[in-house]
Amino acid sequence: MAMPGLRPFHLAIPVADLVAARAFYGELLECPEGRSAAQWVDFDFFGHQLVCHQVEHHDSVAGRNPVDGESIPVPHFGVVLTRAQWDAAAARFRSVGHRFVVAPTVRFEDTPGEQATFFVADPSGNVLEFKAFADLDQLFAR
Repeated sequence: MAMPGLRPFHLAIPVADLVAARAFYGELLECPEGRSAAQWVDFDFFGHQLVCHQVEHHDSVAGRNPVDGESIPVPHFGVVLTRAQWDAAAARFRSVGHRFVVAPTVRFEDTPGEQATFFVADPSGNVLEFKAFADLDQLFAR
């Protein structure tokens, strides 16, 4: 269902260390910090509200599913960027030697929904996917 005037989502995730979360989301991804307390911090994650809650125990990956020849970790979350933003994000991760969970690639090439994608994990093991569509109108293409 398409929503006119798309609104930001809110996502709360568990992290083991707020200092490491601030370094990853605030410094590496350049997400501005919002409100915070001793056990949580808000980030402006590309216009969406991401809240990192410090917890003692958390399993970051429940399983994996095959998608276009790759083993994709579940759960994961992410953002759809322009191709220029996607290229810059991939370059930023490469420049600091951050390991890719799934290396930058183009998925579903020459088919509806063609997309550039890569996956990384934050310091607590939460997996993020960064996408850029050849044609954003095909975001939900079958």
